[in-house]
Amino acid sequence: MEYSNQPSFDMFLHKYEGLFDKHKNTGNYIRIGWINTSLGPMIAGADERAVRFLEFYDRQGIEGQIAMLRASNKLALSVGSNPLLDILEKELSAYFTGKLKEFTLPLQFPGTIFQEKTWKALKSIAYGTTMSYSDLAKLIGKPKASRAVGRANAVNRIAIIIPCHRVVSADGSLNGYAGGIDRKKALLELERSFVDKNHKL
Repeated sequence: MEYSNQPSFDMFLHKYEGLFDKHKNTGNYIRIGWINTSLGPMIAGADERAVRFLEFYDRQGIEGQIAMLRASNKLALSVGSNPLLDILEKELSAYFTGKLKEFTLPLQFPGTIFQEKTWKALKSIAYGTTMSYSDLAKLIGKPKASRAVGRANAVNRIAIIIPCHRVVSADGSLNGYAGGIDRKKALLELERSFVDKNHKL
């Protein structure tokens, strides 16, 4: 997949202008920013307290994800920046160059009880490793809920940091990544390459 010649933030905002509020100067709201990565641009969202959104701009169902961000957090969404988004951009850059394996930013990801339990469990999957959907279901105490776990993964709103890309089929094959299977493969290969380099040192 080619990740050059991607659209600008202005082009994205023009396409999806109905999803965002007019510029706000006061009160707590989710600032929406644009972060370029080696796998394509990402839409990021954070208020004063936590990062609440990180998705590839062209992920499947991006409109629904942004709408759910607003509904679940009950906060306005407006283009802007804040210290957390600045840190996020730096940490993502470090992640993609193998200099950071664990993000430090506070997160907020309201959802159903099952979704939140699944998303918290995802954060326990170590960098450079994978886990099957069935094993993830067992980890949260719902061994028969592997399909429901897959559905929760699909609506995770904080990609990479909540590493749903590390969940694979029982036979190790890749599927079910809304950002695209090519990206899922690239993220796993990136992590494994830096784990291998560290082991050789």
